[in-house]
Order: sequence, then C-alpha cells, then structure tokens
Amino acid sequence: MSIRSGLELLRRGWPRRLKGLRVGLLVHPASVDSRLTHAVDIFLEFRDVRLVALFGPQHGIFGETQDNMVEWRGFRDRRTGLRVHSLYGRVRKPGKGMLRDIDVMVIDLQDVGSRYYTYIWTMYLCMQRCEEMGRSVVVLDRPNPVSGRLIEGPVLDEGYSSFVGLRPLPVRHGMTVGEIAMYLGGEYHPSLDLHVIPLKGWRRKMWFDMTGLPWVMPSPNMPTLTTATVYPGMCLLEGTNLSEGRGTTRPFEIFGAPFIEPERLVNRLGDYRLKGVVFRPLYFKPTFHKYAGRMCGGAQIHITERERFRPFRTAVAILKAVYELYPQRFKWRRPPYEYETERLPIDIIAGTDRLRRDIEADRPLKEMEAWWAEDCRRFNRKREGYLIY
Repeated sequence: MSIRSGLELLRRGWPRRLKGLRVGLLVHPASVDSRLTHAVDIFLEFRDVRLVALFGPQHGIFGETQDNMVEWRGFRDRRTGLRVHSLYGRVRKPGKGMLRDIDVMVIDLQDVGSRYYTYIWTMYLCMQRCEEMGRSVVVLDRPNPVSGRLIEGPVLDEGYSSFVGLRPLPVRHGMTVGEIAMYLGGEYHPSLDLHVIPLKGWRRKMWFDMTGLPWVMPSPNMPTLTTATVYPGMCLLEGTNLSEGRGTTRPFEIFGAPFIEPERLVNRLGDYRLKGVVFRPLYFKPTFHKYAGRMCGGAQIHITERERFRPFRTAVAILKAVYELYPQRFKWRRPPYEYETERLPIDIIAGTDRLRRDIEADRPLKEMEAWWAEDCRRFNRKREGYLIY
C-alpha cells in the first residue's frame, strides 16, 4: 500500500492564509517524497511561498556528521544560494536573528519513534521560538516507522529534561512527528499558530515497510528499519561502557565490550525468556567510537516476531545481565552527554534515575516493567487527545 506523506500533499494542504509568505525549512536527508525528490527542491518550485532559508538538526542537513555530539556550523548552500542554519552547534533553539526574515517555519523530519531521537526536540525548540516571535509553524507529517500502536518505557520525569527529552513522553511513544507537535503545542504552547499537513492512508498498525515509501537514513547510524526497531531500547547502551555497535555495519543490533564472553552472556539472556528475539553470540571490532580497533565479545539481536518484540524490555535485560555477570567491569558512562554535564547519561536517556537504581538493586525485570507500564497507561490517556490517525 502506498502512503502519501505531508510533503507530497503540500500543494493541497498548504494553509490558505499562509500563501505568499517567506519560509524557513527544517530538513535532513530523509526529507524526500516517494520519488526521492528532496523537500528543498519541492519548495523551490512551490509558487505559493518563497523559500528564504534552510535549517538542519543533529548530524547536519546532509547527514554528514557521523557521531553523536559532533556540532556543525551553518553555511551558504552553493547549489541554491540559501543560508543554512545549524541547530546543533552554537545553538539548538533558533536565534531570533535566524527568524527575522521568516514568516513560517516548515518542519519536515523523519522521526524513528523514540523519545531520545533528538529531531523532535529540535522541532520543539523551533516551536518555542516561533511562538515567542509570532511566527507560524507547519509540520509535514511522516509515518512512525515502528508503528503507532505500541508505547513502552518510562515517561520522562521533567527533573531529567535534556536534549534527549524535554517534555514527558514514553521512550517508545507510538506517535507521528505531527502528532507529537500537536501534543507539545496543545500542552505547552497553545498560542502558537501550528498547522500539520497529515499523512494520507497511514494506519497506526503500519510499519514503515508497509507504506511503500523509500527508506532514507534519517541519521548515519540508522541504516534500516530493523535499526529503528531495536533503537527504543538499545540506545540505553549509550549511557554505559558497552558498545552499542557504532562503528559496525549493524549499529544497535550488535553490542558488547572487550570483557564480555559471548556464550556466557547469551545463556544468561535466555533466562529472561524475551519474546520475539534471538541473540546470536559473536565477536566484533568497531572501526570507530567505543573500543575502536579492539576485539569485543557480545551478541547480535535477531528479531523473529516484531509485534511481540519489546525493545526497551530487551535492552534492560541486557543491562541487568551484564551488570550481574561483570560487576567489576560494567560501568555507567560519565557526563558530558548531549549538553548535560552533571547528571549521568543513563538517567537522562531513561528520563529518570529509577531505572538505574533498580538495576543496581537487582530488582526483577517484571517488577521494573510494571512501573514503566503504569507510566505508559497514564500518558496514553493524554496522548489519545492528540492522535490524528
């Protein structure tokens, strides 16, 4: 089944009272239509508005910065002559000067369905600035690639707000980027002039490979839908001394460390009876990032039933297993992490310190899952009021 994105419905859905205005466009490599035409080219030909500036999130407007926490600078785009503003460098919230000559901020970002994927927070900071300056925001909606039915993991405690979570959302939020914009606008910025051009034909049960849309890497370490499927859990490893597989061809699917014995770890993970997943023991040598050039023992995640697979539960089981098997070698990563210099990375990634404390106290996985499931149930009541599909 072929789905039409907000970008493809631009001409039909553009708000009438915003015609003829000056537009700033926040995009990245996956901001394409079904023919792989980029949003920049579509807006250059869209006669109802005048494109005057471009904005890019983490990893750069072209996806050129490989690793996390690699800032980039704005520049003049040689092909179009447009100014490109970096929102992952000197600032993350657009400066007032960046919006001085703009009437409307258009946002076309492919999200991956996880709270700590920073693009939704770049969108949110743009929404904040636009409200402050009386500018309009138009969000071109895109599918949640890991479907819109399941939510999982802790809801952010605002005491742990950071650039990987600025407002309460579960880790796996089950919303499209347009729905998140509606939620953030409705709850926190009701005076913002916000418009969402919705998808056509998308249903909440759909995974990205059911949409007919082309998969373009939204960031350098998100090469496939499978990566996005494991990411809502496996990003937790960024808060530890375990490799999350950056520097391999299977980031977030492959994980480990030099001190891990693969078979021992996989045997221990078998005790958790996790559904929809099989762990294959392996050795790997990352080409960059943690343990670059060093041999690591670990495992690869193989998803066997994606509807039954719970990525957050799976990643917590991995952390518990490694913490138990290698108590002297396993470490929580120290700050800084994503502009946070005091709190532990694992706490801001999880959105709470409760997860870490439960692992350290050897709480049973079932008990841990009970409290974050209750978090999700409470959030879902609020979430339902902002769902478009």
